[in-house]
Amino acid sequence: MDSYGDALEILKQTSRTFYIPISRLPGGLQEAVASAYLCMRAIDEIEDHPDLNNAAKASLLHTISLELQAAVEGNILNDLSVALTTDAFTTEETSLAEVTIRIGEWAQLAPSTISPRIWDATSAMADRMAHWAFCNWEVNTEADLNRYTFGVAGAVGLLLSDLWAWYDHTQTNRAHAIGFGRGLQAVNILRNHNEDLARGVDFFPNGWSADNMHTYARRNLALAHTYTNALPAGPALEFCQIPLTLADATLDALADGQEKLSRSAVLSLIKQMNSGEH
Repeated sequence: MDSYGDALEILKQTSRTFYIPISRLPGGLQEAVASAYLCMRAIDEIEDHPDLNNAAKASLLHTISLELQAAVEGNILNDLSVALTTDAFTTEETSLAEVTIRIGEWAQLAPSTISPRIWDATSAMADRMAHWAFCNWEVNTEADLNRYTFGVAGAVGLLLSDLWAWYDHTQTNRAHAIGFGRGLQAVNILRNHNEDLARGVDFFPNGWSADNMHTYARRNLALAHTYTNALPAGPALEFCQIPLTLADATLDALADGQEKLSRSAVLSLIKQMNSGEH
């Protein structure tokens, strides 16, 4: 298997949902979006690591951020590999996920004309994640929630807008792009709420119920629909439709008392989108 084929396999293992729209993108754009997704997933795995304490998470995320800021084409793989294989981060109890260890490879997947934008976005997100790890993801107000959902998802919407513009000059509303990311993240927060509470983290602002978070998610998903509906026919539109449709369906399922959207429902929705029935 070639190196990019291997990257696609790792992508499939980490997220079948995003593997589908990414694997359908045209050449060049596909490598760029895959690079961005895998880099973001690499640092996300650190944020969610069950065996790293918050200080270690913050330190590791800062290390990745600094290495990406120092990146020069050609040296990024070796520098990141060295940074992630120090004794402090590779004990048996705190072994890092493969997608994290190989972030240097993912950072080199995109064409050189856009890869520095992906490095910048990943570096900035790693710094923001380090902040949240340091303060134990303390969310007290809606402003705190907005900061968190921007830092880990709204900024991804901005990056996607940059990738669309780089590839075929597609122009988008950047405020709506932030809503696209925030909406998807809010659905994730609702879906994972009990698991987060079990590990001592609560993304709900003080006094918020699930109904308040549903309202927040719906408000941002409305912006996501405005963002997506404004896209011209082409790869950006086809990419955005799948996660947005699944987010809508997941939110409906949660509102109906289900823990998550079933795998069969996911496959059925994707089949409908493929046949043009959505």
